[in-house]
Order: sequence, then C-alpha cells, then structure tokens
Amino acid sequence: MPTSCSSSRSGSTHRPKPWTSYAARANTSARSPSSAPTRTPSRAGSPSSAPKPPRRATLSALEQRGREHGCYFTAAELVATTFPEPRWAVPGLIAEGLNLLVGSPKLGKSWLVLGLGVAIASGGRALGKIPVEKGSVLYAALEDTPRRLKGRLKAVLADEPVPDDLHITTLLPRGQDMIELVNDWLDAHTDARLVVIDVLRKVTPRSDGRNAYEADYDAMTALKRLADKHGVAVIAVHHTRKMADETDVFNEVSGSTGLTGAADAILIAKRARNTAEAVLHVTGRDVTEHEYGLTWHADSCTWALLDEPVALASMGSTRRKVLSWLTEHEGDTPTQISEATGISLTTVKQTVRRMVDDRQLDTDGQGHYFPPTQSLSPVSPVSPMQVNGTPSGDSPVTSLSPALTSNGDSGDSGDTQPLLTLVTEEIYP
Repeated sequence: MPTSCSSSRSGSTHRPKPWTSYAARANTSARSPSSAPTRTPSRAGSPSSAPKPPRRATLSALEQRGREHGCYFTAAELVATTFPEPRWAVPGLIAEGLNLLVGSPKLGKSWLVLGLGVAIASGGRALGKIPVEKGSVLYAALEDTPRRLKGRLKAVLADEPVPDDLHITTLLPRGQDMIELVNDWLDAHTDARLVVIDVLRKVTPRSDGRNAYEADYDAMTALKRLADKHGVAVIAVHHTRKMADETDVFNEVSGSTGLTGAADAILIAKRARNTAEAVLHVTGRDVTEHEYGLTWHADSCTWALLDEPVALASMGSTRRKVLSWLTEHEGDTPTQISEATGISLTTVKQTVRRMVDDRQLDTDGQGHYFPPTQSLSPVSPVSPMQVNGTPSGDSPVTSLSPALTSNGDSGDSGDTQPLLTLVTEEIYP
C-alpha cells in the first residue's frame, strides 16, 4: 500500500506541502528585484512612506510571503509607515471594524441601532448630538417583521424625510453564506459606513461539535475580516447573561470569551429598573474606555446622550429623588427628606446610608446629608472638538473621545489598519 511519501509515483494525485514548495521558490527568487513586495490599496485607505525591505541573500518563506501580502515588516518599517486615520461611523464611539453591542432583552438595543442607522444614512446626528458622515447602511433586522419595522421607522423619523441610503433586510443565512451575501452588498455600495446584524445568534453557524470558544471566535473573526476588508463598521447585537458581574461589566456578555476576544470594540448597555436612563460602557482597540449616560425619549422612540453625570443614569428613582432634593436643600435630615418627597422614613434612612457608601452623597456624621463634593462620574463629559481640524459650520462638533490625539489615534489604531488585516489562513494553508 502506498504511503504519504509516495507522491513521486506515476499517477499519484498527492501534492507537496505548500511550505516545502514555497520555501524553495522564496530562496531562488529572493535575489530578483521583481520579488519586491507590493501593497494593493483598499477602500479604507493604504499605508504610505514605508521603507523598502533590506536586501539580503535569502528571505525565509515566512517573510517573503508575508511581505507579498503586506503582513510582515520590521519594527523600523512599521514605525516609519504613515497610516490612514480610522474611519468612524459615529466619531469617538463606533469605529471601523467589528463592534459587539450587548444588552439585556427588551432594553431597547434595536431602537438604538435603528437610530444610528437613520442618522448615518441621513448624514444627521447620532444619539441626538454627534454629527456623522453620510453613507449607506445595511440593517439586518432579523427578529422583526416588515410591518413592525415600518412602524418603528415612522416613529424614529417623525417628520424627517426617509433616507434612501438605509437598506433593510429581515432575513440572512448563517455562516459563510451570510458573509458572502453581505460582502457582495458592500461591493455594490462602496459608500457604505455601517452594517448592523440584529441579532448575532441569527447568523452564527449551528454547533458542529467544536467547543464554544472555537465556534464563537471563528464566527466573530469572519465578521471582523469582512469589516476590515471594506473599511466599514459592523455592529453585532447580542444579549447579556442573566447573572450580573459587579467586578467587570464586560464579563456579562452571554457566551464564551471567543465573542469578546475577536471584537474590535465592546459596547454594553445597562438600564436601571423603572427609569428612562441607561449607561453605555465602551471599550476597544480604537476607542478610549468610557461610560456614557443615555436617556430614552418615549415621544420619538430614540436614545440620546445625557448632559448630566453618567452616574445618574444608573440610579433608581428613589435615589434620584433624594439627590434631586438635597441638591436644592443641602444638609437636610432623613425626616425632612421624607416629608418633602413622600418617601417613607425607613426607606430614606436606608437609601441615604447606601448612597453615602456608594459616594453618591456626603454626610457630616450628625444626620445631615449633602450632594457629593466631587463629580458623580470620573468620566470626562462629552466635549466639543474639531474633526480633521475643520469646524462644522457655526456649531461645535461633538466628540465622545477627548483622549484621542490630534491625528485621531487612541494609541491602538494600528490594530485595525489595512496593513495589519488578518489574512493568515488565506496565505498560509
């Protein structure tokens, strides 16, 4: 019986391993000037001013093939390369790449992404405050019907015109079939800035026997490659798990760490019970870690950024009443607070004690309570900022990332640049 080493026999269909054949070609072609690496510009922009690789007698197969595909370089070459700035779907909040938006069921995630899609397709303001660049949007509303979507669109748009560049589908296949369809749509809409998958579990492949981490990571990696290839932002909507984690909110993502590990950014929305406010926790490669307060406008069915400290968004109604009263009546006692607000004295006593423990109130230790002397939130508020050095008309442009440098780099922007696109499986069989 022939063995795997019998590839030289006549009629054998066995092919030599790619590493073997390629290494031979690399060593014989390394001396040829025609083997210099080339880089193909992508829609998201391409690096420039990179120095030529050093001339050596031979190049390893790893280096030769890596240079041909723009994913191998020395530290000196990388530092000398000029990269395009990240493209933002929502400046300071949603960058190009894969963004995982997570929240509990019925929190309002679908309203949130629909509002973002309308703003971008219209070239308006996201979350009621942030000017966004106009571009095509694909919204895959996989848990909604056309009738429900029509009602939601009318509620969000109110009297505004319907944007022509907002494209909606209520059905997508799973796995690679979905990737190919969305890739084809992006090829046909070169001005696209955002793709929304609502929800992620509707498009991930069904279990094939692999462990959860591998399955989750592979599914997310496929979406990330799609986003990187076209230089667009992809938002995958997902759910939190039932058990809260008081130590790290990002541990509340349902599923394995393969989901969060492959994402470029994670956004977790948490809403206090019986309130219209929510806190949006954000972390990622191109965004500075922050928390932002959101408020729900029931009249327009939209989410908007809060102007007040973010800590208020996580307060229940009782705490908010107590804080509101003490802001105007500093030094009141629990009895005075109870009489003024109508909250029972027992509840007031418990509430002020817990608010002091949470640094939401101060006390003199004699039964008198005061608003906190320091800000309720260490997070910088939303601040006016110029985009690309040019003001937008007479009104300042709002940026969510005051920590960004003047070139728009948060210190990690290289992780999603075209030169660093993950292409390992495509070029290394």
